[in-house]
Amino acid sequence: MNEVVFSKAEGRIGIIEINSPPVNALSHAVRDGIVRALQTARNDKDVEAIVLICAGRTFIAGADIREFGLPPKAPHLPEVVAALEASPKPVVAAIHGTALGGGFEIALGCHYRVAGVAAKVGLPEVKLGLIPGAGGTQRLPRLIGVEGALQMIMSGNPIAAKKAAEMGAVDHVVLDDLLKETIDFTGKLLDECAPLRRLCDIQIDPGSVPENYYDEFRLANARRMRGYFAPERIISAVQAAVEMNFEDGMRRERELFIECLHSPESIALRHVFFAERKAGKVDGLTKDTPLRDTKSVALIGTGTMGGGIAMNFASKGIPVHMVDVDDAAIERGMAVVRSNYMRGVKKGRMSEAQFDTLMQLFIPTTNYEDLAGVDLVIEAVFENMAVKKDIFRRLDQVCKPGAILASNTSTLDLNEIAAVTSRPQDVVGLHFFSPANIMRLLEIVRGAETSLEVLATVMGLAKKIGKVGVVSGVCHGFIGNRMLEGYIREAGLMLLEGAKPEQIDRVLYEFGMPMGPIAMGDLAGIDVGAKVREERRRKGTFPADERFGLVADKLVAMGRCGQKTGAGVYRYEEGSRAAIPDPEVQTLIQNEAARLGISQRHLSDEEILTRCIYPLINEGAKILDEGIAQRASDIDIVWINGYGFPPYRGGPMHYADHVGPGKIYEQICRYRDTLGNEFGYWESAPLLEKLASDRRKFADL
Repeated sequence: MNEVVFSKAEGRIGIIEINSPPVNALSHAVRDGIVRALQTARNDKDVEAIVLICAGRTFIAGADIREFGLPPKAPHLPEVVAALEASPKPVVAAIHGTALGGGFEIALGCHYRVAGVAAKVGLPEVKLGLIPGAGGTQRLPRLIGVEGALQMIMSGNPIAAKKAAEMGAVDHVVLDDLLKETIDFTGKLLDECAPLRRLCDIQIDPGSVPENYYDEFRLANARRMRGYFAPERIISAVQAAVEMNFEDGMRRERELFIECLHSPESIALRHVFFAERKAGKVDGLTKDTPLRDTKSVALIGTGTMGGGIAMNFASKGIPVHMVDVDDAAIERGMAVVRSNYMRGVKKGRMSEAQFDTLMQLFIPTTNYEDLAGVDLVIEAVFENMAVKKDIFRRLDQVCKPGAILASNTSTLDLNEIAAVTSRPQDVVGLHFFSPANIMRLLEIVRGAETSLEVLATVMGLAKKIGKVGVVSGVCHGFIGNRMLEGYIREAGLMLLEGAKPEQIDRVLYEFGMPMGPIAMGDLAGIDVGAKVREERRRKGTFPADERFGLVADKLVAMGRCGQKTGAGVYRYEEGSRAAIPDPEVQTLIQNEAARLGISQRHLSDEEILTRCIYPLINEGAKILDEGIAQRASDIDIVWINGYGFPPYRGGPMHYADHVGPGKIYEQICRYRDTLGNEFGYWESAPLLEKLASDRRKFADL
């Protein structure tokens, strides 16, 4: 028929096969080919029914991302789905792999759906800030009911074939030969004179939906919907499927789809989608770059971070040596690992047998000599350069040639660490984020002498253990923590200037952060930052500004280290994480402000937001200009996946483009003039100034 869609007949069954590697995406050629092949089958008097199947590893996995942003070409996807549905001959979708987005909408246009046991179906458009745009919101509720459809569309997560069959989204699940069994299924439909099940003909009884159902659904999902544009449109579209006829519902879906398509939130989420894929493309690496084995791993330091890191490898079947100073320290770390895995057992995510198998992969030892044969060692002790250097000297002596030596340092100079070894080319930074077994980000720090082999190996390993790897150059704090400094600094300074902790946290929470900077500090432990500041003051690399970190340092001296001690900037009731404003802290802040001669004042919400967020952007511009980050979108991925920057704002650099680099530059200059720049806090990045002058954006670089 055409280069990607083929048709043939097996007796009375016509077969339309799509073969458009790698994922049979819905390109124009595929859409056109389906319509043409369908017409041929309809015209063939010997064909009584049609099976739609795909070659390769999957059914239609969704839209063709190569066509994103291009003018659509006919036939459009809703027309293809409607053509399948209008066929006078039964059409049966044979699904393997994944049928996602438009691929599942194609299947919904068919009269019946057969799936391989390993197949998955879903409508993930919400993850791009969109709603299904080819009838998904209208057909799915008619097929499986309003509740199931809303949950499926709102989550965007794929559903396994057996679960889909239980819900009614799939008619039959097969174990073996998908094509043969689908042909058999279709033959039975013909023998039994089964009706054409056109979903567009089904009318949902409005009375079947409980009163106030949609409002209650909004309330139950308020946290998940916070800040996002598409979820409310999904609810409205599904409600239209109940309250309107099919044609009007389709028109309503289209209106809501267009609203989403042009929303800043969807533009940001689509930016994130592509940015995550770009992050894996690293200068100097090619498909031919050799890789090293990573079949065994060792963790130096078995605390909360070390245990969490180790879980990533054990969960993929990789043995992990757990190394610490004594057996008691190792047992404390292993207790945390056991507790984390047991939560999975209790929630039914793994069996007792799987738990036992995982625990056998952990090999405790206090002897560095036991690491002689491992492929990768990750040091995860506390942030002290002398301690880390000592560990790397010992690893250099005992590890085999070619073993990768990695540090989980979050701030320290990787080149200085690598210099104490005889193999700096084998040293790399692997900065995991806490909790390390959950957080997706892995900041991969490329030292001055890190080899391409090592870099390519750890990039591939990141993907294997389910992380988003982003490469950073060497500087204090790398990408994420270097930018974090200005965010935290300004929050602390504004406390002294008169802003209440709860106001600062509220403003940043309303912006979309999971919590504000003050609450975040209490959660992480404000003593952690205090130790970093102490180390930098000792080395002479910290601003000579008494105000910077003053409130936190005073609280740590009082034993108030955050949630773990029951009090930080806020206080906490036993067994609760609810932050309670504390008058004692407010008095301390007022006294310190008076001692420093700071006149406290009212700070607007806008000032709080810009003073926290704009330093992020300014530092990001410096990082980009210095080559610490390869591209602006890499910075966005770091901050979304490691620091909770709201995805629907696209990351700090995409947000900067949305606001306008010129506007941000002007505000930074105003703060320089009004707040002072003695310590360089409001020194504009040259790149930001250049973009403002040229009226360009970070996306233009």
